[in-house]
Amino acid sequence: MAVTDPLGDMLTRIRNGQQARKDSVLSPASKLRQRVLDVLQREGYIRGYSEEAMGPMKGIRIELKYFEGQPAIQHVARVSKPGRRVYSGAQELPRVRNGLGITIVSTPKGVLSDAEARTQNVGGEVLAEVF
Repeated sequence: MAVTDPLGDMLTRIRNGQQARKDSVLSPASKLRQRVLDVLQREGYIRGYSEEAMGPMKGIRIELKYFEGQPAIQHVARVSKPGRRVYSGAQELPRVRNGLGITIVSTPKGVLSDAEARTQNVGGEVLAEVF
């Protein structure tokens, strides 16, 4: 069955894996997914990820992170969806939980967190919010 929102599917796998207290989850690989995982790893929300064979195609094994028994990611949500894209300028990027969380943004300079995008003064498509 075809997935209409691959990034949303990966975020849901992460959310479900953490609710089930899994050490890691497996998701199909793509460049966008890897760039989003790079941001999550830089910001400290996951331990890391690695490529893995998943039958005839490549997959990504995502190592989930916990702190004192609680998931590092309390909330993850897709903002820009296939039916409704959300774009924002550098100064209008939304702040999640008054700066405690991050917004993941796809910019001309790559996939960045909201703080990195503000520093580089670039806007783009708001992909997801995490805290």
